[in-house]
Amino acid sequence: MAYGLGGQQPIIVLKEGTERAKNREAQFNNIAAARAVADAVRSTLGPKGMDKMLVDSLGDVVITNDGVTILKEIDVQHPAAKMVVEVAKTQDNECGDGTTTSVILAGELLKKAEGLIEQNIHPTILANGYRMASAKAMEILETVAVDVTPSDEEMLKKIAKTAMTGKSVGGQRDFLAEMAVKAVKAVAEKKGTKWSVDVDNIKVEKKTGGSIADSVMIQGIVVDKERVHPRMPKSVKSAKIALITGSLEIKKTEVEAKIQIRDPAAMQRFLDEEESNLRRMAEKIKESGANAVFCQKGIDDLVQHYLAKFNIYGCRRLKESDMEKLAKATGAKLVGNIMELEAGDLGVAELIDERKVGEENMTYITGCKNPKAISLMLRGGTEHVIEEVDRAMHDALRVIGITLEDGKAVPGGGAPEIELSLRLAGYAASVGGREQLAIECFAQAMEVIPWALAENAGLDAMDVVIKLKSAHEGKKANKNAGLDLNTGEPIDMLKENVIEPLRVKTQAVKSASEVANMILRIDDVIASRKAPPMPPGGPGGGMPPGMGGMPGMM
Repeated sequence: MAYGLGGQQPIIVLKEGTERAKNREAQFNNIAAARAVADAVRSTLGPKGMDKMLVDSLGDVVITNDGVTILKEIDVQHPAAKMVVEVAKTQDNECGDGTTTSVILAGELLKKAEGLIEQNIHPTILANGYRMASAKAMEILETVAVDVTPSDEEMLKKIAKTAMTGKSVGGQRDFLAEMAVKAVKAVAEKKGTKWSVDVDNIKVEKKTGGSIADSVMIQGIVVDKERVHPRMPKSVKSAKIALITGSLEIKKTEVEAKIQIRDPAAMQRFLDEEESNLRRMAEKIKESGANAVFCQKGIDDLVQHYLAKFNIYGCRRLKESDMEKLAKATGAKLVGNIMELEAGDLGVAELIDERKVGEENMTYITGCKNPKAISLMLRGGTEHVIEEVDRAMHDALRVIGITLEDGKAVPGGGAPEIELSLRLAGYAASVGGREQLAIECFAQAMEVIPWALAENAGLDAMDVVIKLKSAHEGKKANKNAGLDLNTGEPIDMLKENVIEPLRVKTQAVKSASEVANMILRIDDVIASRKAPPMPPGGPGGGMPPGMGGMPGMM
């Protein structure tokens, strides 16, 4: 609302029902919402962190302490809180680990900023100070980092185990970490002097049954499908594989059509033609030289019969992602129209066989043309256990991948955060001006990670942070000193085998400071009135407004 000349007549600018919060009110509302999100995951940080049970509207249960999983499952409404959830998603896409750290840091940066805003320090100065501190933090983290070579499997295993710490993997961390290192090294490619790892090349299949220790790595592709006909061969050696993205069925017409047949003989001819079309499809596969076919859509019963007769192994209704992985692994080309299939489109594998896993049959394609085709078969006692093992394995695969790509790692256990806190405090003094206050706040905010680790382990957080600071300063200063969660004493994290990729820390600090800056710079929130819920039966369920009643009463 604004006022006209002389302050007489109010001018309505915004629609009725629009909510508006300005200046301090808007800033403090946004900060409170972002901090609420950070507080929701704070208790899950570290190996002694607690789990959350999430129950959705359908009653499905997820039990996890994986920050990004929790935030994805929660239905967040507040726009500023959604921005913090995006930080966790970005961290997960970039690094696969450190999602809880990034969210807690963002919440703490905003909490520290709140005090400065109350002291009348302008948000733009705050944002500038945070930006300077973030840039300096990147330089400091580089000095803390240690080099990791691809041949150093022990170091990679330690990094994988650190990423899995806190996840419920039933004491099988060593076994899973070793499997993850083997899988990543199998798909890693050297480009010039750098390594490149595409974790999507590792196919992860989950099957309930057995224990976590029954999980295996397969040099090839596993497809969660069985052969479509019992008379098909159970295994095929020296397989030549056709990949069909279309369907092996009689096509329906695009438009609605009717065929009227008056003569019984014509009816028989019509059926014969349909059958010969289906037979031609099976014969086309045989002519191409294929002895195995994977179809993305359906396979007609008659085609199945002929394929079985021709001794061809067949699977139907595969996922698009599985088809792409099979194409990459076997060298086959994806063919849309079966009639265009040629011998050059086929892929090769040494063996295709059907194996029973748990209660169901699965198809294993091994000895592929491309040795970078790797599958992991994860097992576990219950659905919830397997899901958590899958999340732990995802984190492990990603952190090993980014460590190979960057060749750098840092100690864990709150060591880099304490080092950042001390070094940034020294940097703040050299900057001067009001930005100095913002950089000091940034330095203090870094302490939240060891603080939360100590809280979650039932230790006195204040004592822990003081002890860590003294371990990082003085004559016997050790920049690798982190928190031993069993004793509450500082300890060298590299010797204790608690190691994380450098990118996890740099990404967490960068994304946390960016989202904090974005939220701080908002000084006006204008929210439109929410649309009323749709009436039962959807639009058009009743008369348009004003059409009822007497004529002339519109």
